[in-house]
Amino acid sequence: MRVGLLVTCLVDMMRPNIGFAALTLLESAGCTVVVPEGQTCCGQPGWNSGDRAAAKALAEKLIVEFEDCPWVVAPSGSCAGMIRTHYPQLFSDSPAMLARVRALSERTYELTDFLVNIARVRKVPGTYAGSIAYHDACSGLRELGVKAQPRQLLATMAGLTLKEMAGCETCCGFGGTFAVKYSDISTHMADRKCDSIVSSGVDAVVLGDLGCMLNIEGRLRKRGDATRVLHVAEVLAGDAPGNKAKR
Repeated sequence: MRVGLLVTCLVDMMRPNIGFAALTLLESAGCTVVVPEGQTCCGQPGWNSGDRAAAKALAEKLIVEFEDCPWVVAPSGSCAGMIRTHYPQLFSDSPAMLARVRALSERTYELTDFLVNIARVRKVPGTYAGSIAYHDACSGLRELGVKAQPRQLLATMAGLTLKEMAGCETCCGFGGTFAVKYSDISTHMADRKCDSIVSSGVDAVVLGDLGCMLNIEGRLRKRGDATRVLHVAEVLAGDAPGNKAKR
């Protein structure tokens, strides 16, 4: 099974370990992984900001880079959601491109969704010692239906205890440009999320979008809390920073 790995620009710039963890998981599932070297951004920031021209230019670039991949996988619900949900909207006035866009969007998946429903993974390579809570990031949950998939994979890991926290589906306040435009509201939402995390008494909160990770971790640290914030790919691959059971 040949898979194109969309690393995402945020992972590439801020936490490359997530990309390597995704690679580990895909290869352990028997996939042949290709990583187009010229990939940059999916165009989501432009789309969210109303800059349709910039978003379309980046989308066209991505389509060319990944068009020959039978599957496209991203360790990000928001980037996968951009391609699956918003690319067809972005090119709705471009009939010549729309068929290509729809074909690509139909074979683009968030990482855990792909591992469970396409690769049929029932066991992951990593181990983890400790308790975690899972935060359902908005784009993956609401645009792609990613909910049970990460939990199903985490449940296969010996030593890991998953504690469901209150408000696990509630937004953390990031929302891309929302956190900039409405910083006071965003901070209040982040504080509520942090309260839920701390109340659950876990060692770490785990999720599938780096933007939300940075928002939550930043707020936790500002409050003086050391709870770890980890990407689900890092945990599943056994590459989570601070994991006592790290391979």
